[in-house]
Amino acid sequence: MHLNNQGAMATASTHINNSRVWLVTGCSSGLGLALIQEVLASGERVVATLRKPADIASLADKYPSTQLLVEQLDVTDAARTKAVFEATRAHFGRLDVVVNNAGYGMQGEFETFPEEAAKAMMDVLFWGPARICREAIRFMREVNPPGQGGRILNITSMGGFVGFPTGSFYHAGKFALEGTTESFAKELLPEWNIKATLIEPGGFRTRFIEAAFVRTPVAPVYNKPHAPGVFMRKITEDPSIFVGDVAKAAKAMVRIAGLEDPPIRIQLGTDSLMAVKVKAESTIRDIERWEEISHSTNLDGVVKEKIMENFGVATK
Repeated sequence: MHLNNQGAMATASTHINNSRVWLVTGCSSGLGLALIQEVLASGERVVATLRKPADIASLADKYPSTQLLVEQLDVTDAARTKAVFEATRAHFGRLDVVVNNAGYGMQGEFETFPEEAAKAMMDVLFWGPARICREAIRFMREVNPPGQGGRILNITSMGGFVGFPTGSFYHAGKFALEGTTESFAKELLPEWNIKATLIEPGGFRTRFIEAAFVRTPVAPVYNKPHAPGVFMRKITEDPSIFVGDVAKAAKAMVRIAGLEDPPIRIQLGTDSLMAVKVKAESTIRDIERWEEISHSTNLDGVVKEKIMENFGVATK
């Protein structure tokens, strides 16, 4: 059941315009909330999902049910995920952009991190978004008119590309979503016109640290002044390191969703851009420094230049 802004049950026949329909998870605050506010203000339509719909009651009062559908969703609930897509089909009849934004973080050293907590976080950061991507692909291919397609934006963070101390299992979830997205994006047939992009935000001025970030206790063996984990914990307690503006990020995401040929990944924020660039350049340096070892494992008689040409690498 979903409610309109007067509190009455919304009808299914609300296909009153041809504006895009967005489905966004994790809309209670931060980037998710800023994004749906930007989309709604532009006149487009939104399926806003969150665990506690009352958190955005003011938006539900402001916008009619013909523009905003609010659905309760815990992304770890597979049955509820399917129900949200069915509600989207019944209410709007189309779906153009899906944004996987829901998530939380936990900080702790790898050796002592609680295993059950790590598994629970993986459900939210990886399995939940993966199920949503599957439903999105089916919807965009089979419900939308042929060739209309759609866009899938998976928000990972710079932590989906770069690992930092105390973030091992958070990064595991984000890296998993990046690898999965990079893979399935290459499986999609061109005529479907469905494209996926990884969004890698840096630090933004939101309530993420207060509301969606858990710090596990430091084990005595790691609680040393020179320990990288102790240093990282201090850094994340300093609000000045978060330099991003969520309203600007929301505008950027709307722009990305409208690109005809979007990139597979894009960074939001100078901090994310530089973290990703530094790692990429470091990786290239390591490849070039140690490539002799890499080539040395080929079967006898294998001509490495031929293999390199298969990957589009020019050889002398």
